[in-house]
Amino acid sequence: MTTEVHIDWRGETHFVGRLHMAERGQAVTFEYGAPWLERGDAFSIDPTAIPLRAGAHHSATLFGVFQDCGPDRWGRLLIERAVRKQVLASKPFRDLDYALALEDFSRIGALRFRNDGPFLAEGDGKLPPMVKLQALLRATEAIHSSSETAADLRFLLGAGSPLGGARPKSAILLPDGQLGIAKFPKPDDTRDIASGEILALSLAAAAGIQTVGHQLVSVGNQSAAVITRFDRERGQRIPFISANSLLGLSPGDAGAYTILADGIRQFGDKVSDDLRELWRRLAFSLLASNYDDHMRNHAFLMRKPGHWVLSPAYDLNPVPEIDRSHVNKTAISEDQDEPSIEGALAVAGRFGLKPTEAKTILGEVLSVVSKWKKVGKKLHLSSGTLQSYASAFEHPVIEEARRLLRQ
Repeated sequence: MTTEVHIDWRGETHFVGRLHMAERGQAVTFEYGAPWLERGDAFSIDPTAIPLRAGAHHSATLFGVFQDCGPDRWGRLLIERAVRKQVLASKPFRDLDYALALEDFSRIGALRFRNDGPFLAEGDGKLPPMVKLQALLRATEAIHSSSETAADLRFLLGAGSPLGGARPKSAILLPDGQLGIAKFPKPDDTRDIASGEILALSLAAAAGIQTVGHQLVSVGNQSAAVITRFDRERGQRIPFISANSLLGLSPGDAGAYTILADGIRQFGDKVSDDLRELWRRLAFSLLASNYDDHMRNHAFLMRKPGHWVLSPAYDLNPVPEIDRSHVNKTAISEDQDEPSIEGALAVAGRFGLKPTEAKTILGEVLSVVSKWKKVGKKLHLSSGTLQSYASAFEHPVIEEARRLLRQ
């Protein structure tokens, strides 16, 4: 199977190249088209795995940049249920099949796909407004209880629901016309996940971190986190790549913050600014127990041809102590995989920071995170919700930071 790959760039759609899938297995080949290579502003869509040059690029699995615009566990579950209910015609067998099944208008990033005709999965571009959150929540609950109808599946698929991640979510249209993501609770949640995420994002923003737009919305007697999409700007798509793909990490390779810093030096645009920002995010993740900070939860956007900048921080989730053993945290460095402020300070030079500069940033972040309960009350979180997150903000790493700042 051969699929044309196009990209939206600065308001226009351009043919980039062709992606060839083996008849059996997951092997793929990608080749840039001559018109793209001849452009003065041409760039690689995946600089590690698919550098900008003529000729074929081969891989035993789907290239990372294409995986980035495909669904994760939630989306795959939804697509498979839709096939079972005959809402979708054929079952996806390969990773690319899942990506191509996603609605074109709301697919993450700027890549688009076609096979001789119109763009694949090109819908009407109509997304549900926020007033439909209750109906979307009911549909996701039906999926979890295996009681969904074909109408539920059509509603969620038409809403662009199979976005990345493991939790139920849907693309929505925000009141100001921007694209958003609504993230819903699961029936087996033991705490209010949406409230925890919005609390973390609010703290991160107050600590000087560039974050996605975010708000906590009540849906009946439950909560949903509503996030503004950062890969769209004034109606235009912005090229997107995960840190996992930019670094060319293989399956099972968790990476490290210092490796990500090296990637910024190699592929970045505002290198100094992004390195400082990344270390601030590292300090925040340690202090706020953001243990779900894997390399697909860091991403980059392209503003200039061939140069990538850190996206706003997203998917910040404080993890209480009782749940930390179930989450793999990204290591600080190649030699430091345990959460440690001392370890973060020891590698500050890899981020272009002097020791005094790193301590200044640490103090700023600590000052904000220490006010987590006050910020939570401003968000109108219940006392029970605040108590469920207490161990995410009051723990030995916080005390370590205070001790080191006193020295």
